[in-house]
Amino acid sequence: MGMKVYGTPQATNVARVVMILEEVGAEYEVVPVEFGTELKSPAHLARNPFGQIPAFQDDDFMLFESRAISRYILRKYKSDLLHEDNPKEATLVNVWLDVEYGQYNPPAGVIIYNALVKPIIGQVVDQQAIDNNLEKLKKVLEVYETRLSQCKYLAGDFISFADLSHFPCTYCIMLTQYKSVFDSYPHVKAWWEAIMARPSIKRMVEIMSA
Repeated sequence: MGMKVYGTPQATNVARVVMILEEVGAEYEVVPVEFGTELKSPAHLARNPFGQIPAFQDDDFMLFESRAISRYILRKYKSDLLHEDNPKEATLVNVWLDVEYGQYNPPAGVIIYNALVKPIIGQVVDQQAIDNNLEKLKKVLEVYETRLSQCKYLAGDFISFADLSHFPCTYCIMLTQYKSVFDSYPHVKAWWEAIMARPSIKRMVEIMSA
């Protein structure tokens, strides 16, 4: 049966999983799931009980939650992106994954939803929400700038899943007029350019642009 990802790669959480599959060179199939009724269908709820995407299947093993799925894939393919052979480095990877989930993605997600998604689905853009969350994102980027002035990547002088996990939301912001928010943070920009140079990320740009 092999590995299947349920969802659309243009969705940030699905993109995270597809990115990791590309990173390890795995064979996989993306199974589209329509937004709306299909997300709440019995078939999809059996894959993801919250009625969200992604869902993931590896033969008879089912998973949901994009970071958990990604960790599973990295472990299965014995990738060094988790640095689990070094407890301190592995913990730092987890710290910055937590930061990405709890500090970076919330304001980024509001900006993306208003700037990219709402115009597509015909909803009114909440400019005040964008402005408020740009300020929140700037405060986060100030912390990142300090960290990345001390080491090349977030967990240290080695790239990890913590860095790559930032790709989906950051890429989407870069598609908006608000991409200039990064211009004030040269170390963050250099970090982003290093991420974008990876073959798996170049492939993701192709996939997400399709």
